[in-house]
Amino acid sequence: MLIEAPPEGGTSRRGFVLRTLRHRPAAVIGTTILVLVAVGAILAPLIAPYGLHEQVGPVFGRPSWSHPLGLDDGGIDMLTLLMWGARVSLVVGFAATFVSMAIGGAIGVLAGYFGGWVDTVLMRITDYFLVIPDVPLMIVVAAIWGPSLFHIIIVIGILLWTSTARVIRAQVKSVRERVYVKRARALGAGHARIVLKHVLPQVAPLLIANTVLTVAVAIFDETALSFLGLGDPSTTSLGKVIENAFQRAAISAGAWWAIVWPGVLVTLIILGCSLVGGALEDALNPRLRVAHLGARTFRLRPLVGRGQEAL
Repeated sequence: MLIEAPPEGGTSRRGFVLRTLRHRPAAVIGTTILVLVAVGAILAPLIAPYGLHEQVGPVFGRPSWSHPLGLDDGGIDMLTLLMWGARVSLVVGFAATFVSMAIGGAIGVLAGYFGGWVDTVLMRITDYFLVIPDVPLMIVVAAIWGPSLFHIIIVIGILLWTSTARVIRAQVKSVRERVYVKRARALGAGHARIVLKHVLPQVAPLLIANTVLTVAVAIFDETALSFLGLGDPSTTSLGKVIENAFQRAAISAGAWWAIVWPGVLVTLIILGCSLVGGALEDALNPRLRVAHLGARTFRLRPLVGRGQEAL
């Protein structure tokens, strides 16, 4: 008696993210980086070696055994500053990404599911936002609204949703034409039930992958705005640390550690998000899976109706 094995895709999509993170080396490296940074940021009040505003040495003190990453322009330990700065940068990055995903996901689902004039109107609005240069508009809006962490989150969130909306729309247009969705519609299921029970579970992994990639962009934008002096002056983010070192002429003083280490940490966070998001996107998008052809296995088929002499 033959027993058919369950289909590979039927093992539930709930564990898709965990399976991808475990079985892809790039995802493992990216997850490790993000977990280490997140743990250090969350536990900063407990494990930071010194106080955030505690002067523990001379201005721009060089790296030593007691201060492995050196001191900043106020004699504050750089390791402590990086832990607290990563804390603020991650909060801004994830909060802005949440706003962006909420807007982009809602517009993408509505445009892809209903189509017609709804799709046309929403996509035209998306196109208008898509051609707006992000960073210059962020600078203008942040300068008008004033330096505030909340303003930065809103500005970044309302400008990063366009790519998410287009990706989700394309996926929803594909899902709504599948047999089980048409069957549910024929049985009298309402739009809300179809979207919540059938459409969202299919696009959720793709939304997660896009969310991770958007976090990297949000953190980069927050660092850029803080470096330009448009961040919240009462908080310590990685961009603020770089700005302070730059304004205090750290480069002229030879204190490279005051600028290099915050830049390295921002790079690692963006790299971790890119590796995890890229791995999830590769696993979800079959068009990104490229078959590798070897020289020995690649052969041309003979033309139909011709013998071996045609080869």
